[in-house]
Amino acid sequence: MITGATDGIGRLAALRLAEEGHELLLHGRSARKLAAVESEVEEAGASSVTTLRADLSSLAAVSDLAVLLETQLDADDGASLDAIVHNAGVYGAEDPRTADGLDVRFVVNTLAPYLLTRRLGPFLGAGSRVVSVASAAQSTVDLAALRGELQLSDGAAYAQSKLAMTMWTLHLSAESSPGPKPAYVALNPSSLMATKMVADAFGLSGSSANDPDRGARILQQAAVGEEFGEADGAWFDGDAGQAGEFAEPHADARDADLRRELVAAMDELLSDHVRS
Repeated sequence: MITGATDGIGRLAALRLAEEGHELLLHGRSARKLAAVESEVEEAGASSVTTLRADLSSLAAVSDLAVLLETQLDADDGASLDAIVHNAGVYGAEDPRTADGLDVRFVVNTLAPYLLTRRLGPFLGAGSRVVSVASAAQSTVDLAALRGELQLSDGAAYAQSKLAMTMWTLHLSAESSPGPKPAYVALNPSSLMATKMVADAFGLSGSSANDPDRGARILQQAAVGEEFGEADGAWFDGDAGQAGEFAEPHADARDADLRRELVAAMDELLSDHVRS
């Protein structure tokens, strides 16, 4: 499953995985773009394609998406998810406040993937992967901003939401019950790639930005590559070396107490805003 699969590195990674014949669950917001990417990956060789339309800036819509996936997977006896690639992300927005009164960056980049991972946990086991696509841009999380009590600039909200994503990913790795479980990995696919989000945020495109295929290749490897399957609790930096390297995450992501404090705040928010 890839979220944000209709544009940028999410779409390119879906095409790479389709060429290998994988079964794909592809998420997007636009019905038109989902239809286009569905056609592309079918032509590329995917063994099956299911499209999932949802606005991840709405926690209610994220919950509905989880219910849909739970129902579909339950209907297929013994079904499991080999990988969830949390690729969807938001940097800038004309109105950064959602209907729930939260910052859209924290909702899409942090809370939505966490909620999906929690809800789909029964379908993730030994050999599965949870891949959180974060960023090199990371800064200490202000819990007041997470709760929607403090408005941040685009850059600050994005950097904090991406560190929060990394922190909950490593928290789930460290705090999971003993026994078979998925590999939880957070990564920076590559900085300032020639994608729509980078163009909108920084005005970089074409030859002035990095090749998005580098990031797509890293997502492909994170989803199915052997090296990532053995990297539970790891951080991968796509900017390091010729092809990216596993590296030390941000200091806050290494702090178990800070991770627990963040996840407790996230759980409290979700209990307030998402029906059980």
